Amino acid sequence: MSEKGEVNLSGVKQSNGVWLVKVPKYLSQQWEKATEKGDVGKITIKKKQGKSEVSFKLNADLTGLDALGEKDASLHVPRDHPFTMHNVGGQTLAVFSQSDKDEISLEGMVVHRAECRPVVNDNYMKLKKLQIKESTKPQRLSQQLERAVTTVFKPVANHNFNVEYEKKKKSEGKMVRAERQVVLDMLFSAFEKHQYYNIKDLVEITKQPVTYLKEIMREIGTYNSKGAHKSTWELKSEYRHYQSADEDETHTS
Repeated sequence: MSEKGEVNLSGVKQSNGVWLVKVPKYLSQQWEKATEKGDVGKITIKKKQGKSEVSFKLNADLTGLDALGEKDASLHVPRDHPFTMHNVGGQTLAVFSQSDKDEISLEGMVVHRAECRPVVNDNYMKLKKLQIKESTKPQRLSQQLERAVTTVFKPVANHNFNVEYEKKKKSEGKMVRAERQVVLDMLFSAFEKHQYYNIKDLVEITKQPVTYLKEIMREIGTYNSKGAHKSTWELKSEYRHYQSADEDETHTS
């Protein structure tokens, strides 16, 4: 559509109105097989007892059933399709088209509505039977193999990295963040026993999510990225002085 949302109305002046016709699905499929400028059929309009009779006759070249994979030469798409006419019913209907440049054009106003129906005969009933048979075929079929397929990768129920990720996610999902002071007490108590810990051990000790634990350790600790204690945490110097055991006993007595 154009940037301003404009609609091209130039074709309306040359139009005497358009027909809105409902056609069977198989008929539209046959039309798609026609060449770009080829004829798909012929419409006949005639008067009978003062009433208009409209019918469509499909081009004989388009009656093959290649679309359905049918090889029976005796079976083909019906050619004759009489129209059942309907009133527009006081509705205002229009037909629009869209070009390759996304230009919207009004092709005309709907003046007649109709249904294009095939003549019901033995050939048509065979076609319907074939369509029903095709529609009931399963989209996927199971097949038993006589020997293992070795030309392609064998399917894996779950890859190792997925298993590890799910295990880690499940483990951390059970951990609930404790109050900050509670976590600090557990950490200080642990560092009274050892000077260095890796994050895995601290998670096991505190039972806290690793992201939450690292957040706290960045404030009270230092991470060793190299040296003899690589990949471990230790407390910052201002947190390395703990209350002695004697003072603790005096305080709690």
